[in-house]
Amino acid sequence: MTLKIADRGTISPFIVMDVMRAANERAALGGDVLHLEVGQPGTAAPRRVIEAAKTALDHDRLGYTDSFGVPELRRRIARHYHDYYGTDISAERIIITTGSSGGFVLSFLSAFDAGDRVALAAPGYSAYRNILIALDIEPVVIPVGPDTNFQPTPELIIEHAQSIDGLIIASPSNPTGTMIHEPALALLSDYCRDHDVRLISDEIYHGITYGPKAQTVCALNDDAIIINSFSKYFSMTGWRLGWMIVPANMLRSFECLSQNLFISPPTLSQLAGTAVFECTDELDAIVAGYAENRSLLLAELPKAGIDKLAAAEGAFYLYADVGHLTNDSYSFCQKLLAETGVAITPGVDFDPDRGNRFVRFSFAGPNSDIAKAAEKLIDWLR
Repeated sequence: MTLKIADRGTISPFIVMDVMRAANERAALGGDVLHLEVGQPGTAAPRRVIEAAKTALDHDRLGYTDSFGVPELRRRIARHYHDYYGTDISAERIIITTGSSGGFVLSFLSAFDAGDRVALAAPGYSAYRNILIALDIEPVVIPVGPDTNFQPTPELIIEHAQSIDGLIIASPSNPTGTMIHEPALALLSDYCRDHDVRLISDEIYHGITYGPKAQTVCALNDDAIIINSFSKYFSMTGWRLGWMIVPANMLRSFECLSQNLFISPPTLSQLAGTAVFECTDELDAIVAGYAENRSLLLAELPKAGIDKLAAAEGAFYLYADVGHLTNDSYSFCQKLLAETGVAITPGVDFDPDRGNRFVRFSFAGPNSDIAKAAEKLIDWLR
C-alpha cells in the first residue's frame, strides 16, 4: 500500500535555502565559504534586545500571548509609524506574526479564496508565488525589467494581469533592491482601489535605503495589508518575528486564522523585540556598513565583466545580468561555490522564466567577506 502525499508539497523549493545548505555542507567538510547567498544581516540582534531577552528569561513565565501579540509591542509599533512615517495607525490594527512568512500565510488566507488570481512581479520573492500555489491561489506573473525599475506599473498590470483579485508589491524589493517612489506608489494604490484589487505591501526592507527613505502604503490605502519584519533592518532574523497592519473589517478573520494556525507569536521574541525601537543608532550604523558593501560591489563587479545591475536603492542585494557568461544561472552558481567557495543565488529562484541569465548577490555580511568574494569572483572569471 502506498499512502498519499499531498500535491502542495511539490511546490518549487526556496532555492536560496538549498544554496545555503550546500555552502554549509562545504564548510562542515573544512572548505572555505563566503556567504553572499542568503538575505540576512551578518550582525546579531542589538545589545538592548539581548538584555531584554535575558530579563524575560529570568522573570517571565513565557507562556502564550494573545494571538495578535503583546499589547506593549503593538503600541510601540504604532508609535514607530508616527515617529518614522508621520502616519497615525491604531495599535488595534497591528498584528504580531511569526516572521513576515507567517504574515504572508495569514494575509493570503484572509484575503483570497482558492481559484483567486493574485499578481506579482518577476523577478520577485519566490515564496510569494510558492505559498499562493500551495493555497490553490493562482499567481499571475508581471514581467518587469530596467525600463520600470524592476517594479510593476498600472500599465503592466493591464497588459499582463487583467481580472485580478490581489496585487503584491515590495519596495525595496527582493532580489533587485529597487523601490517604488511615492508618485508611482500612489498610482498603484489608486489602481487597486478603483478596480477592487486587494493590495499587499511587503515593507520588510524599510529602513535600509541609500537615498530617499521608503514610504509606507498604509499612508495611502486603508484597505491594503502591510507586512513588515524584525529580520532585516532590526537584525533579528532568527527570532522569527514580524507584524502586519490590516484593515479594521478583517481583524476577526485574521484573529481566527492566527489562533488556529499559530496560537501566538514567540513570546520571548516579542518581549525582547519591544526594545529594538530604542536601538536606531546601532541599527543605522549597520545600514552604513551595508552602504559600504554596496559601493564596493558596484566598483568591483564591473571588473569581472558584470556591469548590468539593478539600481539597488534599498535592501542589501545586487541583481545582476550574467547572460554573457551563462544561460544556466543555477549551474553557474553551483560551479562558483565548488571552485571558489563564494555562495550566491541563481536568478531562477526569483524569475523561473528569465532568471537563467541572472544572479543575486547579498551584501549583508562583513565588509572583509564582501571584498574577498569580489576578488575571488574576478580571478575566477578571468
